[in-house]
Amino acid sequence: MSSPGGTRIAGAALATLGTAALGAFAWGALVERNRFTVRRETIPVLDPAARPITVLHLSDLHMAPWQTAKQDWVASLADYEPDLVVVTGDSLGHPRGLEGLERALAPFRGVAGVFVHGSNDYFSPTPKNPFSYFRDARSETLNPPRLDTAKLEEFFESLGWLDLNNTARAMSINGSRIEFIGVNDAHNNWDRLDQLPGAIDEMRENVGWQDDRTGPQPITIALTHAPYQRVLNSFVNHGADVIFAGHTHGGQVQVPGIGALVTNCDLPSKYASGLHLWHHAFHAAYLEVSAGIGTSIFAPVRFACPPEAVVVTLTADDFGYS
Repeated sequence: MSSPGGTRIAGAALATLGTAALGAFAWGALVERNRFTVRRETIPVLDPAARPITVLHLSDLHMAPWQTAKQDWVASLADYEPDLVVVTGDSLGHPRGLEGLERALAPFRGVAGVFVHGSNDYFSPTPKNPFSYFRDARSETLNPPRLDTAKLEEFFESLGWLDLNNTARAMSINGSRIEFIGVNDAHNNWDRLDQLPGAIDEMRENVGWQDDRTGPQPITIALTHAPYQRVLNSFVNHGADVIFAGHTHGGQVQVPGIGALVTNCDLPSKYASGLHLWHHAFHAAYLEVSAGIGTSIFAPVRFACPPEAVVVTLTADDFGYS
């Protein structure tokens, strides 16, 4: 039989714990998910004499039309004067999300860009059990509402951006030659890694610099929404120097001192966000994983993991890293 004093202490402890939990939820829902941040990284992969290239990495905007604060902040990122915009999917978060996306990205018209899709560029988000992220829940929601992916692609292409879903493209930026490879959403098994060798061969046969032996060696930049290990390993096999990815939301809720508990794919949690080296078959590539800018409208909370855009400066490489 417990004593009255022990019961009071236990009750007080539970009340304190409940208050702390409510406070953490309020912080994550009302403050942190709107505490937009910019992370800066430098990656030395260009030729020794090359001019730097500023890359703006945007991921997981999950845009809804009423999210004007997020739209204004994304638009303000044009102040960094990027040479290249990289978008790694889940740009939409609502059937009318393109309205907000057009407002947010208008300042980047004419800036070089590349993009791939995530599942939320095809399907509208739906409520789901948050604990489903601790298991494979790709089939949990049946027949979610379809989004107008074609209009999203039309808008991106009107900005001058290249579609990299299961294909390869190339461009020159600041005198450097860049080969791009990308895949569609690996979380839904829409990545067609088998198509990449043919796409790369076709790109190299038709690129404008193929007969010019005097210019710099191209670097390879790869894009995926969901950073599954099979995709990252394939990119390394195809000679990727830098891999950009999203999808993880950085765990969305991190435990201080521990970090992300989940990545919503088979990527180890230590890679949930940030700049890393990904090793495979005695080679390596820089892996840049964004914690993303938005959240599902049905899970509007972040904790110890603020929304982020990433400004990456590609600089001259004075030594090998693989």
